[in-house]
Amino acid sequence: MHSPLEALISQFAKLPGIGPRSARRIVLHLLRRREALLYPLANLLQDAGDSVLTCSNCGNMDTCSPCQICTDPKRDEHIICVVEDLADLWAFERSKIFRGRYHVLGGTLSALDGIGPDQLLIEPLIRRALSPEIEEIILATNATINGQTTAFYLQERLADAQVKITQLAQGIPMGGELDYLDDGTLGAALKARRLF
Repeated sequence: MHSPLEALISQFAKLPGIGPRSARRIVLHLLRRREALLYPLANLLQDAGDSVLTCSNCGNMDTCSPCQICTDPKRDEHIICVVEDLADLWAFERSKIFRGRYHVLGGTLSALDGIGPDQLLIEPLIRRALSPEIEEIILATNATINGQTTAFYLQERLADAQVKITQLAQGIPMGGELDYLDDGTLGAALKARRLF
């Protein structure tokens, strides 16, 4: 049976980009600064777990559903930018270059990983695309094999929607992920999007 210390290190080591050694350093730092860091972090984690929801419309996370992006009247309701996951949506929002709405797929198609269309939020996207106010769908999937496979599949599925289908310009490096791009590259790719 793990001690509370070992269990905490084990949990931190499960986070992306943090291995067992980094997890030990983080836990040690938190325990040395319990009042200033550990207890506030624990409270924030509990609050987020209790109050953050997945938007029923687009798949974003917020404290309300539909989320603030979906209900913002200043955003262009005629354009939907389709992204693989929440980190990609946050990359667009951080750069402040896109003022439309989003749709988060929740991943990409991957035969090797057993992820098919039923495991992604594709059907809700199709329903949204059939709405008369939608004029353009931007397929902003990553420039990876799975991202491009997903984009081609979506293009086929959206063929009956009578909307313009575009994708980001290919200035994004092959194998590149949106979350790691600088704002200038992401902005240029969005502005230079082309028909799919």
